[in-house]
Amino acid sequence: MLATLGAQAAESPTLGRQSALVRMVRQDCGSCHGMKLTGGLGPALTREALADIPLLTLKATIYHGRPGTPMPPWRSMISESEAEWIASKLLQGFPSETPSKDKP
Repeated sequence: MLATLGAQAAESPTLGRQSALVRMVRQDCGSCHGMKLTGGLGPALTREALADIPLLTLKATIYHGRPGTPMPPWRSMISESEAEWIASKLLQGFPSETPSKDKP
């Protein structure tokens, strides 16, 4: 059963869910991090700004938030694998709201 759970965690979201996640990041996260994710009330989320942050650290911040700061946990709205997908896309340079069919 653990192997099955691990395999599910590694799966990429469907293309439809990817579009919803991109929209969520661009709009909801963008309200603090800037609509172009270049910074605002929160720090920039550009590829350059995140270059020294490990994927799992970024995933944990997205999923669990940062206690004592305005950064909320998103675990009630997304799964851990979706948090990892978002983190990986941020590290690559986040896509626009109309993403192409990227491969996982």
